[in-house]
Amino acid sequence: MSSRTVVCVGETMAQVVPEGGASLAAADTFGLRTAGAESNVAQGLAQLGNRVYWMSRLGQDALGERILADLSGSGVDVSLVRRMPGVRTGLFLKDPGADGSVVTYYRERSAASTLSIMDIDIALRPGPGLIHLSGVTPALSASCAAAVRYALRAGRDRGVRTSFDVNYRPVLWPSRRQAAEALLALADAADVVFVGLDEAHRLWGARTAPEVRALLPAPDTVIVKDGGRDATSFSATGSTVVSALPVEVVEPVGAGDAFAAGWLHGMLHGLSEQVRLRLGHLMASVALTALTDHFVIPTEPDRFVTAAGAADWPVLSVRGPGLE
Repeated sequence: MSSRTVVCVGETMAQVVPEGGASLAAADTFGLRTAGAESNVAQGLAQLGNRVYWMSRLGQDALGERILADLSGSGVDVSLVRRMPGVRTGLFLKDPGADGSVVTYYRERSAASTLSIMDIDIALRPGPGLIHLSGVTPALSASCAAAVRYALRAGRDRGVRTSFDVNYRPVLWPSRRQAAEALLALADAADVVFVGLDEAHRLWGARTAPEVRALLPAPDTVIVKDGGRDATSFSATGSTVVSALPVEVVEPVGAGDAFAAGWLHGMLHGLSEQVRLRLGHLMASVALTALTDHFVIPTEPDRFVTAAGAADWPVLSVRGPGLE
């Protein structure tokens, strides 16, 4: 299998959303969508022309069928997915409001919460060049946490690059302290780490991107996203900061996953660090202006990548090795 092949592992759920921006209490009609951090990344990578698998467990129910149809329809290979009889697919409700959406999850004892080390061995069978995971999965169950730890270790042992998005979701963890310890250890075991500066501050007290890198010395690359301002990439060759694009935000959910897809595409294709960050920002900007977690890029993938390499992109700074 090509070193550019990617496997994304984690839970995807069915999402119920009131139509027309109405509240759950007042709406008469609802939309049914597919949402999951890792599958969002898979869909973004597929749109950019990459061979990508999504690996998880789903119930043998209608919601599982819907998720498989949505992901395969967007170019993601779902042949590794395991269907679990007698176990349901996860579901969540989104309740729009003036101060933001409120989300209610129905994912306890879902099929994906039974993910285990066995599933990681299945995920690695195609011989991918990269396996992508997130901090959502280890919060779902003890077997899920063991699976993520195993994936990071097995990837290293088998020469498969590992990507980890911290994706801190407070509602999923018993305590902030437990999340902070677990997510720091997992992130530091990956080759590539994505983390928001805001979540790094909540978890570990880090206030600047260099402080985050100091907490995560082992990964080859650490990408710190500072909201709508910029993103900083730290690697052995130094650090690069690229400003975000100004956009009118419609829905912020999914933007981080889109950014990760853009950056990972750049890495897989040997693009420069500046272009990787630019492509991440471009993908995030499309996600921010879409109503759903999944979005469609507005042009051909090659033209999208070319736009990321435009000479007039505003790079804030590029520095040599060190955290000064």
